[in-house]
Amino acid sequence: MSTLALDLPAKRSASSGDWIRIIGLSPATWLLVLFFALPMGMMIGMSFYDPSSRALSLQSYSRFLTDGLSLWGFWRTAVMSGLVAISATLLAYPVAYYLARSKGRWRSVVFALSLAPELAGVVLRTYGWLIILEDRGFINDALIHMGLISSPLPLSKNLFAVVVGLTHVVLPFAILSLTTSIQGIDDNLERAAQMLGAPRYAVVWHVLLPLSLPGLVSSFLLSFTMAASAYATPALLGGAGFKVLATMISEQVLFYVDWSFAAVMANALLVLMLLISYASVRFETRQRDRYRSVTRGTK
Repeated sequence: MSTLALDLPAKRSASSGDWIRIIGLSPATWLLVLFFALPMGMMIGMSFYDPSSRALSLQSYSRFLTDGLSLWGFWRTAVMSGLVAISATLLAYPVAYYLARSKGRWRSVVFALSLAPELAGVVLRTYGWLIILEDRGFINDALIHMGLISSPLPLSKNLFAVVVGLTHVVLPFAILSLTTSIQGIDDNLERAAQMLGAPRYAVVWHVLLPLSLPGLVSSFLLSFTMAASAYATPALLGGAGFKVLATMISEQVLFYVDWSFAAVMANALLVLMLLISYASVRFETRQRDRYRSVTRGTK
């Protein structure tokens, strides 16, 4: 009886603690349900609605899979987002390493410069790149005046311009993600590898990169998802002929008022992000298991 009496208060306190956690999570849960799960469910349901017959149908999905323009927009979105994610991650890594390892006064300056693009809006930054990259922009005018080219280079209204503009947009987020990951790596591991005779490139390749793999994956995923869902930059820098899923969804809603087909495109964009996220997480898990097996074998 005494043991049971001692266990009852512990169980009551544990159950009350669970209720406190549930109550604490309730506002965030309701926000996710109301502003994420419910709209996503409505969008998925709308994709099966046929406005002509006012019944459930797969007509919009069949149209998407047989329409060459829609499939090309899907492929262009994947290529554009992949290039932006790769370029942003590669450019962010040296800056993130400097921010994670340095302690001097220049660290604050570099950190401020890294976040400075976020002080201006996306549209303002995109117009800035449009002025730089257009046919009569800064780069082409400078090259023509120096006599290096006779006609303007096609730097705008194409994939190159969109990748440059979106890389500028997502680069601060990639830097922050990688900085946090590199700060969690003990710098004594790098010193130990150098003391054992490893050159600098070997330290980076065999020590720093494997340990910072979670930051690389998170930077890639963050950059990819932000680029895939971007609208203003592809619309302004890509021009009317550069179609990606975000701009095509806007056209279907605003000009053609075809909500069902727009929902199908949105679902396709969601599936693309989920596939890339799953592949990235699987790659990170596989590399982590491989690294652990190698380290255990060397012990």
